[in-house]
Amino acid sequence: MLGLGLADILRLRAVGSEGTTAQRPVAVDGGVPRKRRAVIVFWTHGGMSQQDTLDLKPEAPAEYRGNYRPIATSAPGVEITEKWPRIARVMDRLSIVRSVNHENGIHAPSAHWMQTGFFGPTLARNAPQKPSFGSVISRAMGAGNPHMPAYVAVPKAEAFGYQGALYLGAAYNPFEVNADPNAAEFRVPNLSLPKGLAVGSVQARSKLLKKFDTLRRDVDSTGVLAGLDSFKTQALEMVTGDAVRDAFDLSQEDPALRDRYGRHLYGQSALLARRLVEAGTACVTINTGYWDHHDNIFTGLEEQLAPMDAAIATLVEDLETRGMLDDVVIYSAGEFGRTPLINGHAGRDHWANCFSVLMGGGGLRGGKTVGESEAWGGKVRERPASPHDVLATLYHALGISLDTHYHDASGRPVSIVGTGKPITELTS
Repeated sequence: MLGLGLADILRLRAVGSEGTTAQRPVAVDGGVPRKRRAVIVFWTHGGMSQQDTLDLKPEAPAEYRGNYRPIATSAPGVEITEKWPRIARVMDRLSIVRSVNHENGIHAPSAHWMQTGFFGPTLARNAPQKPSFGSVISRAMGAGNPHMPAYVAVPKAEAFGYQGALYLGAAYNPFEVNADPNAAEFRVPNLSLPKGLAVGSVQARSKLLKKFDTLRRDVDSTGVLAGLDSFKTQALEMVTGDAVRDAFDLSQEDPALRDRYGRHLYGQSALLARRLVEAGTACVTINTGYWDHHDNIFTGLEEQLAPMDAAIATLVEDLETRGMLDDVVIYSAGEFGRTPLINGHAGRDHWANCFSVLMGGGGLRGGKTVGESEAWGGKVRERPASPHDVLATLYHALGISLDTHYHDASGRPVSIVGTGKPITELTS
């Protein structure tokens, strides 16, 4: 039973890869083939405040500038919040786009816009309309190891349901960890054997079944049974083999490194993400919880900013130490930002007219700021960037052709980037 479910996933993945117009990433730098790339996403569900993190306004009135002051970073001229001192030290490897906008202030449509590049759902119709960028990456690139899931969500997919594959097929939905990597007894339910079954006994039974199946394979002139065997073998390997279980096994990491990442959801999720992309996963989305601070925003940020600082900064340093930073994109975004003006409840409300995202690694230029908001942060002053522009930049960095189209449920070819263009300040 445990083999058949995974076998179905593997079979769907194989069928879904047929007839696609997507191109596998074969990008070449200076005539030299580059390594396979991947992306690690820090998704700030609910909308993180750009005014208190990546685009502070120290000269604005108090009701706009908030509690935090900007600090200098390792990137000349780039300042970020004082609550991120460790990210400040690696800022020369990261860049900020301060002029993202889509002008919709409702969670569901905005989350869909930033996750897919397309406006779609409304309050009356919340169902997803387009596949997520993670699913696009999963289909276009696949996993570097056939036993690894190509797309993983930690600890699970976000609440609005827009991190899925939709018409690309269920095989490209995220593999949900469904567990907190910081838990003392962290284990992935979908990769665990039922009680009473040991790896050795399952492998022994598998060998016995193969002997019984020999006669069936001998009389099978169509090759169907042999094909089914390959999917079951891959599924069994995911559960009983070493590759996947090792990738999810954080106990193999140096405790000192785990401490640097931080013994919390953000830190251990980032470390797990590094292990997964190292093992062949193409996209890992870390869902960092709820940032929808309409009330007492600074109480909420005090709990969230320090863990985020440790997780992102250590991930940059760890990837660089391992020679992986040029091959792994780090991307942090939410569905929108927060209002420049603090409301009467000491919070900030939804704001999509101008907000910031953080990007770096994967060959993208570091130490840059792209775009600019108005003096008090209301709207875009220069160099507007759409959600499609951001995703086009991401796809470009991963080596996915921007000409890629997939057929929707009606059979119509749909572009993965629409009118979006890569942000050349980061890609050239």
